[in-house]
Amino acid sequence: MAKLLLGVSGGIAAFKALEFVRLATERGHAVRVIQTHSSKRFVGTASFAALTGAPVLSGEFERDPLRGSFPGEPLGEHDPASHLALVGAADVFVIAPASANTIAKLANGLADNLLTNAALAARCPLIVAPAMNHRMFEHPATQANIALLRERGVTIIEPGTGRLATPGEHGIGRLAEPAELLAACEVALAPNSSWRGRGVLVTAGGTREPIDAVRHIANRSSGRMGFAIAEAALGRGAEVVVIAANVSLQRDPRIRYIDVESTEQLATACAAEAETADVLVMCAAVADLRPAAELNGKLSRGATDRLTLELEATPDILAGLAAARRNGQKLVGFAAEHGAQGIERAREKLQGKQVDMIVYNDISSEGIGFDSPDNEVTLITAKGEQHLPRAPKSTIAMQLIEAIEALQP
Repeated sequence: MAKLLLGVSGGIAAFKALEFVRLATERGHAVRVIQTHSSKRFVGTASFAALTGAPVLSGEFERDPLRGSFPGEPLGEHDPASHLALVGAADVFVIAPASANTIAKLANGLADNLLTNAALAARCPLIVAPAMNHRMFEHPATQANIALLRERGVTIIEPGTGRLATPGEHGIGRLAEPAELLAACEVALAPNSSWRGRGVLVTAGGTREPIDAVRHIANRSSGRMGFAIAEAALGRGAEVVVIAANVSLQRDPRIRYIDVESTEQLATACAAEAETADVLVMCAAVADLRPAAELNGKLSRGATDRLTLELEATPDILAGLAAARRNGQKLVGFAAEHGAQGIERAREKLQGKQVDMIVYNDISSEGIGFDSPDNEVTLITAKGEQHLPRAPKSTIAMQLIEAIEALQP
């Protein structure tokens, strides 16, 4: 994977940088951290060192025990100049949080600490994520400095709007979420990726089929796997659309989301979006059956003591998309099966649905699948099978995207 250099400047949002490091190392990236002295008032160096497995540097003249190397690399032959060695070896330099003071220094070429020295020497992509009080962010000087950095080719990750650190304060200035920061790094890492500019459609969540005005038939799918796949594709430079069936997870502002509830709505949205998609990843858990007729209003308690529902089959979305797909379009289906014969049913689905890949997971296994942070799957294609052992869904998503890339013509 890649070598990410993280610069942390002073601000309460420094605690979010810890989560960024956790996500990045979980994806397999090697991370080194530079902290300004003021940032250590909010998060200590020991926390970053524990997560990265590497010492944290703060001063220009501080000796680097790793001699400019990243975790997993051999030690350098001599003690280098840290502000040159670390950023020289990095694939991406991301500064998060970037305070108003640090942004002003970057815009004006000042280099009075290790972080700003490294930024001035950077030849790799530079990403800056502002975080500060909304009055400071909206000040004309800060906006002018950000505009100047953009003109120089620096990627700016816009802060979010919401509750700020000071009690009672609300507005723009919240540091972007760690997953968004990591996605930006991965986009910068893949300027020539085969995914760049390709349209990717992902379905996520689980459909609901109404019984009456308040009750429905549903499943326990949270949408975590689908959202992780969408973020992994975004990280490769793809243009991503997610059709979300009843998903309440946090959303990435760079992904277009379409919300649906029922299988019928999902089928309609898929048919429309598939026309411009190059890759379709059908991860949503779709109800196979629905009530033949929705009951008007709400059934009373007495009427539901014994209730017989007549069910009918829902549209086979995957088969419909396979029948209508154009040349070169890749289609990936999911098979959430239960028990020992599940993988056989998944293999049959590969042939029966005429898709390029089936992602099989055994939902009878504890701790994986629906509403779990982890998953374990087997990728089934006409050429063979690849088992992906239990790992966080973000990791499984990255591995799946790599496997889909191998399908590309």
